[in-house]
Order: sequence, then C-alpha cells, then structure tokens
Amino acid sequence: MNERQSSQLLPDLFESVAEDQCITVLHLGPVLPETMEYFSSFRCKLHVNDLFAELPLSFKPGDELTVQERMSSLVSFPEDTRFDVCLFWDLLNYLDQDGVVALMQCLRPHLATTAMAHAFTVHNIRSPQRDCRFGIVSDSEIVLRPRHHKVPEYAPHSQGKLKEWLDGFDVKRSVLLAQSRLEILLELRV
Repeated sequence: MNERQSSQLLPDLFESVAEDQCITVLHLGPVLPETMEYFSSFRCKLHVNDLFAELPLSFKPGDELTVQERMSSLVSFPEDTRFDVCLFWDLLNYLDQDGVVALMQCLRPHLATTAMAHAFTVHNIRSPQRDCRFGIVSDSEIVLRPRHHKVPEYAPHSQGKLKEWLDGFDVKRSVLLAQSRLEILLELRV
C-alpha cells in the first residue's frame, strides 16, 4: 500500500533554496526512490542515515555505552559538513529524551546558520503508532509506505517537550494532520 499525502510545510522548507544553490541534506531514515528522484533535480549532497535500523537507542542497565556515546558513533560527519535541511520524518517519536538530546548534540556543530528541519510528531501522545517509511514526491507531496516490521520503543512526546529538547531549533510552523499527528517545520535559532 502506497499512500500519498499533501504537505503544507515542504514548500516552506525548500522555498529559500536558489535554483543554482548547492545544499546539504540529512535524511534520517530509509530513503525511498521517490526521494532520490526528487533530490536529483537539486544541486545537493544527500546524507542518508537510517537510525531506525539502530533502534532502540535508550540506555538500559548493563549497556556498555551511554545513549550519547552510541549516538555519537552512529551520527558522525566530516568536520566541515553543514546541513541546510534535516529530514527527521517520524524518528523523534521513537527516541526518548536522552536520544533526542544526544541527536541534537551530534547535529548542532553540523547545522548551517540557515538550517531548517521537517518532522512528523503527534498532537496527542496517545496517538497510535504508524509504521511508515516516508519519501518526497514533489515540493508539496509525500509518499508513505508501510514498514516490514514494527519499529520498537514508540513513545511520542508532546510538542512542548520536543521544543525543549530540540536545542537550537524553534518550531516555525505546525500543521495538524489526520489521526492527531503533526507535521512540523523547524528553523535554526541563531
């Protein structure tokens, strides 16, 4: 089953990108062919990091590494990398507070001063889990495909908590979607 969904926020994410500008994009999750095709029309460097394959990232007694140490080993980039766009998709729904904070600590040195990010979160933390992979079809359309397995540790957070944990990002806009989900657009606070 492929589901297509319009996006009111993707146009804002890419509106400031000049036609001849080279951008650096971080895609956190499995990449779909539609996304590759979409970005082929840009001058860009696309970094794909499927953190979903590494879940769960929460710390448990007896673990050798802290969440921050694990995240640092999974999310590392060349020192001069600066991301203009970050696609979190629904990853934030599967990270606990330590995971979100650790991710932001790893990303912060690699964010361009005009960085923007896109994510799907929830309006109601009791919203059911939706195991989807996401792709970009166009500036205003996203494709959703079911995952082949249930992603562990679904534990969505309120928008207030995420604002606190997403150090450096402010919520620029959010749109309420069906099933009490939120599409959010984040911009770097400088």
